[in-house]
This record gives sequence, structure tokens and C-alpha cells, in this order.
Amino acid sequence: MFNMTKRLLIASTASLTLMASSAWADGLMSIIVNNPSNPYWFTEGQVAKKTAEDMGYEANVSAHKGDTNTESKLIDTAITNKAKAIILDPANADGSIGAVRKAVAAGIPVIIINAEINQSGLAKAQLVSNNAQGAALGAMQWIESVGDSGNYVELFGAPSDNNAQTRSNGFKTVLSQYPDLIKVASEVANWDRTQGYTKMQSILQANPNIKGVISGNDDMALGAIAALKEAGKLSQVKVGGFDGSPDAANAILNGEMEYTVLQPVATFAAEAIRQADNFIKNGNTGVDSEKQLFDCYLITSENIKYYTSAFTLSQH
Repeated sequence: MFNMTKRLLIASTASLTLMASSAWADGLMSIIVNNPSNPYWFTEGQVAKKTAEDMGYEANVSAHKGDTNTESKLIDTAITNKAKAIILDPANADGSIGAVRKAVAAGIPVIIINAEINQSGLAKAQLVSNNAQGAALGAMQWIESVGDSGNYVELFGAPSDNNAQTRSNGFKTVLSQYPDLIKVASEVANWDRTQGYTKMQSILQANPNIKGVISGNDDMALGAIAALKEAGKLSQVKVGGFDGSPDAANAILNGEMEYTVLQPVATFAAEAIRQADNFIKNGNTGVDSEKQLFDCYLITSENIKYYTSAFTLSQH
């Protein structure tokens, strides 16, 4: 009986080994994101990983947390591991160019997602949210919530990320049409909830009578909401976000946030893998342009019921 069991175990192990080598026959996809403690980047990495694995690749997710030195080391690791492709959410629009160039020199195609690099022709594709469109969408909803006059503040994302300036410019395009709206403060909070909270505390001390907060992302907005609640002022201040995170969706359901602008990160993270796969197999992504924009969607209390999973709106 023992010998029979042993033979079955050996056969089973051999079968699993064969299945594993078959499953990963297409090679490694190296996925590098910013910081998975933020649900946006967590979703980005997990969707890309699952899509790659479903297509027959091995996939790993690592994070640079906005540090270009860490990013460079992760690219080195991907080169050493002979990755078939690298999916990269870059740490810095300028500072990440060298790391991408290094991967390309090693013969590894790079697909950029979420944030751009300031050089074309290096990456095989750059897939990003249409931040200008999304910012205009959010700002128009913000006006509807706040009104066309009064004091307000803006929370600005990480300056190293082009998305921060693009969104701020999009807000300005809309809000500058209302001369009675006065921006009394603009603070960099680096996409971070804790920084959004502390910056909002300081702003309130100097500007106790604001009517609205327009934020470059959800985490900064949620930090601001926490500070406003603590100060007993949330009922008189309207807050708008950007990303479409699950926490923002809950804040909308609870009447604490006016809206969020959903970035279709789940869509373009999966699409990046498909384009990488196409390049590996056919020598091209299957898409004509390097830079590809994915439209954002507004989420309010009116359509929150269609928010079916993280960063996904089932109807829009």
C-alpha cells in the first residue's frame, strides 16, 4: 500500500511539474507599480498579474514607491530574470527614462501605464487615463455641488507625476470661468491620505470659511474629509475626488464626498498585458499610437449603484 501511494505521489508530482512548466511556457511578465498600499495601484498590479497569468505567463508584481533608485533596481532584476516584457507605472516623468532605456537596450519591451514618461519612442505603448477630460468632468460636477462663488482650496498630487499638473490644469480651465470663486490655498499632498489630512488641518486654521475642496486624487480628498469632520465643518464644505477608489465610493454613499472621477485602471492594466503579449508574439502592440488615452467616468450618488467592483462602473 505504501509503495502504491509513493508511486502515485511521484506520478502526481511529475504531472504538476509538467503542468507548471506548460503553464509558464510563455515566460515572465514583470509588473512594476508605485505603491500597492494605495488601492488604485494595488488594483493596477493585481489586474495586470491575473491577466498575464490567464494568458499563460508567469507574472510578478513589485513596487518602487516613487523612488527612482528602487525602480532602477527592479528593472535590473527584470533584466536578470529575462522578462519577456515589463509593465511599468513610472516613478518620475523624467527620472524613469533611464530605467526604461536600460530595459529597451536589453531587448525587453516596456509598456508604460497610468503615468507618462517625458520621452516618446522608448516604450512600446503608454496607456493612461484621459486626465484632462476627467478633470474637466470633475470640475463641472464640483461647480454643481459648491456653486459659482466662495472660497475654496485645491489639493495637488506629486509634482513628479505629470498627472498632477494635467488634472490641476483641467480644474483651472473650468473654475477660472467663475470669477467669484476664490482659490485661497493650493497645497501639495503627494497623493497621500495622511498628507491630505495634515494639509487640510493647516488650511482650516488660516481659512476657516471655505466652501469646497477639489482634490487631485481620492486619498488626499479622504484625508481632507477626516480633518473637516474633526473640525466639525464637513457639512458646510463640499469635497470632490479623483480615482474612483472603493473608499471614495463608500464616502459618496455616506454623503461625505460629492463625487469621484473614476480612472479605468482595471481596463488599461489588462489592455497593457494584451499589448505586451501581442508585441512578444508579433513584434507590434496591435495599436497604431504609442500614447493611448482612456476616458474617465464621473461617479456620484446618482450612479453609485453601478459601482460593482474596485475601479469598475458597470454602466456609464
